[in-house]
Amino acid sequence: MPGDIGSGDRHGRRALILVENLSVPFDRRVWQECTTLRDAGWEVHVICPRGEKRDTEPEAVIDGVRIHRYPLRAATGGPAGYLREYGSALWHTFRLARKVGPVDVVHACNPPDLLFLPALWAKRRGARFVFDQHDLVPELYLSRFGRGEDLLYRAVCALERRTYRAADVVLATNESYRDVALRRGGRRPKDVFVVRSAPDVTRFHPVPPEPELKRGKPHLLCYLGVMGPQDGVDYALRALAKLRDELGRTDWHAVFVGAGDAFDAMVELSRQLGLSDQVQFTGRIPDADLVRYLSTADVCLSPDPCNPLNDVSTMNKVLEYMVMGRPIVSFDLREARVSAGDAAVYASADDEGEFAALVARLLDDPEQRARMGKLGQERISGPLAWRNSQAALLAAYAAACGDRAPASADDPDQQQEEGRTVER
Repeated sequence: MPGDIGSGDRHGRRALILVENLSVPFDRRVWQECTTLRDAGWEVHVICPRGEKRDTEPEAVIDGVRIHRYPLRAATGGPAGYLREYGSALWHTFRLARKVGPVDVVHACNPPDLLFLPALWAKRRGARFVFDQHDLVPELYLSRFGRGEDLLYRAVCALERRTYRAADVVLATNESYRDVALRRGGRRPKDVFVVRSAPDVTRFHPVPPEPELKRGKPHLLCYLGVMGPQDGVDYALRALAKLRDELGRTDWHAVFVGAGDAFDAMVELSRQLGLSDQVQFTGRIPDADLVRYLSTADVCLSPDPCNPLNDVSTMNKVLEYMVMGRPIVSFDLREARVSAGDAAVYASADDEGEFAALVARLLDDPEQRARMGKLGQERISGPLAWRNSQAALLAAYAAACGDRAPASADDPDQQQEEGRTVER
């Protein structure tokens, strides 16, 4: 529960986690990392943006984790908008890091690949730097803007190199990202740890289906996730139009859960395709409502198109579909197969007609849907379980810190900010 920022163990190791693109605890991966470290005896601080509808308090203590949030307006207008967003985020991050005071580890989660700057500032004061690579930013840039030789692309590549060079250890979300850290980042194998994202099975588990969510149709299709230019919601909508128009299937209702900078464009595309009566956009919703939709869904959609980023990225929505026991239709991406295995069926890259045909096939085969759902749950409780990532995370922190003595939050020379003692 929210509480006093000044509370906490003054003698344990201190970690400062930096996040720019989501609030915490809304960012589920970061929150799981926070609570894992807390349970291992770390005093955990987080600096992140404020949310729009949740995580809005400037400061809070939630389940023992101290969160410091700053106001941030999301980028609009292309690359220039991102420069404004990132500049504001960096200023606030430096400001709040000074307030937190000395720490043993700065744990920076990209994007952007600019958080090595406050991490270097902390390293000069004795901290170690753990780089948590959530996205490959050069590939993200190519997927969004489609240019590989311009000045901004070269700049994001240079920033990634600087981040790799500054880090003491790197956390990779999968083996593909680990390979990039070794090959492109020049990191030693012993300094790169695979910490996979995984759903929190205490929060995500099936509940009884609610047929009324199907809006009078026999079947419910569900999409969960961010709606950005590279996330493929447009591919899903065009596939649903083909499902209706070319395959003659009108026995479904579809719900798209999530938000992003392409949300309004996707609602408009749905209208243009004549899908407004069959496709529902909810925006972001509470976890309890999300669980209701996923528990009722007959088929879940993972329409990420094949591009340099998506092919090597682990999609959180795929893992969340699996923990809920839902069968998945996906495009054929390398890391999608690693995550889902036989819990998904795979259309050829970006082939909307084949995607629609696979949806239709699953709707007609409830036994296959049940088998796939069970396989997904077994994978989440086995090789993809968060307990495996917890061990890797703690091993990474041990490697970063070695036998160094904990930082002292009582050092008066490092507690002063413009003449004031930092609150703890």
